Amino acid sequence: MPRSGDLSSPASAQTRRTARHASHRGAWTIAGDLPSSFRYAAQGLGYGFVSQRNFRIHVVIGAVVFSLGLWLQLPALQLAVLVLTVAAVLVLELLNTAIEAVVDLAIGRRFHPLARIAKDCAAAAVLVAAISSMLIALLLVLPPLLERLQG
Repeated sequence: MPRSGDLSSPASAQTRRTARHASHRGAWTIAGDLPSSFRYAAQGLGYGFVSQRNFRIHVVIGAVVFSLGLWLQLPALQLAVLVLTVAAVLVLELLNTAIEAVVDLAIGRRFHPLARIAKDCAAAAVLVAAISSMLIALLLVLPPLLERLQG
């Protein structure tokens, strides 16, 4: 779906003039209004969910862990920590997807060692966050879960 200001899409002369001048005012003016910005963000979120298997896995695991926290009646602060850790993993997964897309756009199908480093480091960031998130979830959820299962 073309965004306003997309010079490759058919547009009126006014829209082309607006797009030409937008680079002078800042990229934030391209969306035009706040609802458009949210719509574009939602499209990115949808793309991540539809196209990235790991993103879907993280969403499901996060939902299970949060539901478990609710069932165990964890304090609000502990639930907030779970939400933040799951959100960090999801954010990094989306950034990883964006970095991969930009690298692929820049180099095409050619191999470049710097492209490999960029992609590997972005994936490693997701891995570090996922492992940390898992450890935090275990520390917060496991003790009350074991207590509930034993009692």
